[in-house]
Amino acid sequence: MTVERALRVIAGAFVTLSVLLGIYVNANFLWFTLFVGVNLFQSGFTEWCPMMVILRKGGVPDAIAPRTPVTRSR
Repeated sequence: MTVERALRVIAGAFVTLSVLLGIYVNANFLWFTLFVGVNLFQSGFTEWCPMMVILRKGGVPDAIAPRTPVTRSR
């Protein structure tokens, strides 16, 4: 699993869990949902996310860019 895929999995799990906790336990858990959403929004512009730093320090590899085929001209 790469950092990018792990980030999506973790963000999805956090949002789902916090919404369910907000509905069934206490509405204040929805603030965590807002935090995750704002963090994802800003990372779209800055390309920096604290969770990505944590995952990289944990040894999760970055995605390798796909190779483009080499075309030869005649």
